[in-house]
Amino acid sequence: MSAGKYVELTDQNFQSEVLDSENVVLVDFWAAWCAPCRIMEPIVEELAVDYHGKAKIAKMDVDVHQMAAAQYGIRGIPTMLIFKEGQVVDQVVGAVPKQVVENKLQAHLAH
Repeated sequence: MSAGKYVELTDQNFQSEVLDSENVVLVDFWAAWCAPCRIMEPIVEELAVDYHGKAKIAKMDVDVHQMAAAQYGIRGIPTMLIFKEGQVVDQVVGAVPKQVVENKLQAHLAH
């Protein structure tokens, strides 16, 4: 994984990149047509830089890859799920300030 770049998830790599990860993983479920998702995109990119080596930041296009979104009951986007040891431990729904996402991430990195 290159420094400061989020991981692009697919239905095929979700297990290895998220569920089997030893790191805390933030998954941004989004779609290209979603205006609030586009608002969150630069925040997700900043988080990928800020948390490089501490947490994995990932994005999953729900229009292209629908299995994981369906499995985790994603009804509205953007929805961000935070995974730790393969389990969902927190979520953020909608366009929110970066600090809201950071606070949740930091809470799970602290344990």
